[in-house]
Amino acid sequence: MPVGAGGLSRRRRVLKKLTIGICAVVVAVLLGSYEVHKFLVSVGRTTHRVIEINIAGRQVAIWKPAGTVPPEGYPVILFSHGFLGCGTQSLALTEGLARRGFLVLAPDHRDAACGAAGRSRHFETPSALWSREPFFDPTAWSETTYRDRADDLEAILDAVLKPKSFQGIPVDPNRVGLAGHSLGGYTVLGLAGAWPLWKDSRVKAVLAMSPYCTPYVQKGDLSHLGVPVMYQGGTLDFGVTPFVRRRQGAYDLTAPPKFYVEFRGASHFAWTNLSKPYQPLILEYALAFFERYLKGLDDPLARLLDRPWPQDVSNIRYSLN
Repeated sequence: MPVGAGGLSRRRRVLKKLTIGICAVVVAVLLGSYEVHKFLVSVGRTTHRVIEINIAGRQVAIWKPAGTVPPEGYPVILFSHGFLGCGTQSLALTEGLARRGFLVLAPDHRDAACGAAGRSRHFETPSALWSREPFFDPTAWSETTYRDRADDLEAILDAVLKPKSFQGIPVDPNRVGLAGHSLGGYTVLGLAGAWPLWKDSRVKAVLAMSPYCTPYVQKGDLSHLGVPVMYQGGTLDFGVTPFVRRRQGAYDLTAPPKFYVEFRGASHFAWTNLSKPYQPLILEYALAFFERYLKGLDDPLARLLDRPWPQDVSNIRYSLN
């Protein structure tokens, strides 16, 4: 054997093992990403018929309002999905609001990974599964972080409210509400004014469900929102709810009128299609809130705030002024 041949052979074996190891890691990442993708797609999967249309270049799910047309037109609610969610991720809420006479629209944001957006993606690169700014470092967030989500909602509102009717549906530009889950909660709070540069004066009420709000607690402006806000959280929603309910958390910092409803045993996905048990209660409180502040109906909300609370409600806090 020539001098050095043994060393060369060993290097080749090491290189071969290293190559096999790298290939195994790549395959594992791809398979893991595919499994994550399948899970995310399941969040938005539905057997219900959902109409999806293009509005201002955005893919938007739409639920048309039921009931007699009000003289001033129907109130409008825009729903913003969670990180890697989609517009069809919370059907019990969006369908339920429409049944009670609200025009509901829900876009797939750029980070959507389920629904219409997810169906076109078979593999997600690891970077696609990461937030643009780390969720564990809210001080890194600013008014530029996920600004495209706010732009989505504003573009849709511009298109829907400009004419007197949209898709043949009379709309009332003076009765606009926003609802959002997780990163969608961050989005709708920002448009209410938590990021002052995002503030849209057309917004009259905001429902923030398990909202990622830590950047606003750290450096936003929750004290000058100027619109009613209902926060919803869960006792098992360990990553988000504590920052809403704790002393000097989002609820404390928010100007009244404000509400906080906490569901016993609810985790972060309780507001999505993946979790059924809490959906009737989530919808009931959401309806009572929007009917109070977009329709002027006091009784449903007043009744729900009084004790005794339902068994699955662990805490309610509110301040009207």
